[in-house]
Amino acid sequence: MSYKRLDAASKSGQGHYHPIEVALESDIVHLQEEQLQKQMAYLAHHSAFYQQKFSQAGIRFEDINTLDDLAKVPFTVKQELRDSLQASPPFGLHQAANITDIIQMQASSGTTGSPAYVALTEKDVASWNELSARGFYACGIQPGDFVLHGFSMSKGFVGGIPCMQAIQYMGAIDIPVGADGGVDRLLRACGDIKPRVIIGAPNFLLHMASLAPDVLGQPAHELGVEQLVVGGEPGGGIPAIRQALEDAWGAKVCEMMGGTDLGVIYWGECDQQDGMHMICQDHIIVELINPETDEVIPFEKGTTGELVYTAITREASPVVRFKSGDHIIVTDTECGCGRTGPKIRCFGRTDDMLIVRGINVFPSAIQDLVLQLQPLTNGVMRVLADFKGHTTQQNLKVIVERGVDIPEQDDPLLVEKVQQAIKNSLSFKAKVIVVAANSFSKPGVAKVALTLRETPDFLNPSEKVR
Repeated sequence: MSYKRLDAASKSGQGHYHPIEVALESDIVHLQEEQLQKQMAYLAHHSAFYQQKFSQAGIRFEDINTLDDLAKVPFTVKQELRDSLQASPPFGLHQAANITDIIQMQASSGTTGSPAYVALTEKDVASWNELSARGFYACGIQPGDFVLHGFSMSKGFVGGIPCMQAIQYMGAIDIPVGADGGVDRLLRACGDIKPRVIIGAPNFLLHMASLAPDVLGQPAHELGVEQLVVGGEPGGGIPAIRQALEDAWGAKVCEMMGGTDLGVIYWGECDQQDGMHMICQDHIIVELINPETDEVIPFEKGTTGELVYTAITREASPVVRFKSGDHIIVTDTECGCGRTGPKIRCFGRTDDMLIVRGINVFPSAIQDLVLQLQPLTNGVMRVLADFKGHTTQQNLKVIVERGVDIPEQDDPLLVEKVQQAIKNSLSFKAKVIVVAANSFSKPGVAKVALTLRETPDFLNPSEKVR
């Protein structure tokens, strides 16, 4: 296994990282079906999990030869993988490689429970590096760039070591401070080394920018950063957050998306900044389904749905028709950059979605509206889901921080504006609670959770849920 791709330097200045990114659909389908058949044969011999799943569904591995044949296969859902991990820790019944061939493990962030552990063979690690390199490259990282690492480097998360490995692989230079190294250290590294690129979660990078004058004596936009590559949480695709980031850093923002179950990065946004490209169709088959009916629907501009993935080169922890929980809108199927994969924006996850009087609500959509009301608010908000499950017939509580220089007597105006914006755009009534600026803790290593299940201690007694 090589830390750096031998031809990394030659990629600099090219329009894409791998020919598959600009391939014709017919060529992609042919390659995917060829690899799908190989993967089915592999699972038939190595995966007890899928042997049982196929048997229960009454299908044979040798019957899955084309993309259309995939419709015969039942979905794999997250709970099945969790149950598999509990039944046979640490990697679950879906471990399909010998333990002696496994060289690395990674963990999910565990935002919905205990972390899920994923095994990787040497081949899997090489694939992850290649896919992530394509995503980083699409987002503007070039060989030779200094890249300040603003994701967490600890706890085995994919944003840490796997991202570092991919940056090394593509011939760029990773500055491995990480969010857990602290904002001061990150900013001082930024001032000393002058990286062209910073990678990290959008809310954390906004927090970094806000502290730059105190730590370095100069605003973030004077530090020479040209590119911000963001991911890990909603924000990069939210116009108000993107604009705030670009204004704060004086840098261009591009978004990426991936996940522990498939790889680090498999969607990357190009210079056009109007959606993330699927950049690894030689390794992953992606389907779009109607989340209400589970019907497969085509990738067409303006279509919304949930993403479903099938890994076709994975050895240690393969998945077939995995329901990601990512809800997206297709922004286009063509692009001036030449990439042919569909372009998407992710607007929420199944785990995040709340149903308010029959209306599906994603907290990120509320955040977008609140951000647009600056400076009355500073843009910080949380949804208080003080009910069991994800469904309520009551008015949804939304906690909003007022702007730093906004007096408390202006709270009624802020309440009215937030309520009206939510009603006009999202079609439900909210109970808006205004709190002082900086009431919520600042973004750190963990992803920012926009939904709270317990009432914050700083709320006034009259505002607390009884």
